[in-house]
Amino acid sequence: MASAQRTYVGFDKNGYPGDDLLPPLHKTFAWTGYWLNNPPGMTTNPWAGKRSTVRADGFGFLILFNGRPDAQLKGQDAAALGRSDAAAAIAAAKREGFSGGAILFLDQEEGGSLLPEQADYMGAWITAVNRSNFKAGVYCSGIAVPSGAERISTAQDVAHRFPSAKLWVWNDQCPPSPGCAIPTPPLDPAKSGFPQTLVWQYAQSPRRPDDTAACARTYAADGHCYPPGLPHSGQTFVDLNVSRSPDPSHGR
Repeated sequence: MASAQRTYVGFDKNGYPGDDLLPPLHKTFAWTGYWLNNPPGMTTNPWAGKRSTVRADGFGFLILFNGRPDAQLKGQDAAALGRSDAAAAIAAAKREGFSGGAILFLDQEEGGSLLPEQADYMGAWITAVNRSNFKAGVYCSGIAVPSGAERISTAQDVAHRFPSAKLWVWNDQCPPSPGCAIPTPPLDPAKSGFPQTLVWQYAQSPRRPDDTAACARTYAADGHCYPPGLPHSGQTFVDLNVSRSPDPSHGR
């Protein structure tokens, strides 16, 4: 009987944890998310210029570009914005030293089926990245929500519209998520509720109360998720992920 394919736990967070925390984090995590531009809610990118340090401490990469919310797309030339943001992502990836063939993920924070302008923006971004030396992926929700008479997740919609895009799917609902926990062996990304997912983000910091009530006890009292063995602080809370590669963006 064939053995199950190995999976690897990774973390992501908007703020850079700091050089000193990378070695203890690597005791738990094989790879880390890595922002190419300002993370959501931030006016600077604390990850900029840190690739060599992160790589030297043994981490693989999940490379992420913060996309635009619908409020910035509505009434605009969304496709043109997608192309210009793709050019910015490509330039940032090269500046950070990532090689051609690496997968760049577009951060789509808003869930549900894509609105027309969101689809135009995302489609233009994916096309432009795929025409470069890099490959395109999308970070999006795997949680199905009402859409007319049906229910659909963003991941399902993106996969239907843009089948070439690799998917990093978030679904922190308990179940299928175990909450802020790292099972042994690690979880299977296909259990995220979307079988085609490359990476499953299964716990977020802070937790979302409505979807994590069944696993609330796995999170800290402040609602965040902390790695084992580290003190609780703004530098150490993380989102938990699992993939089938120790370097899911091929960024090393």
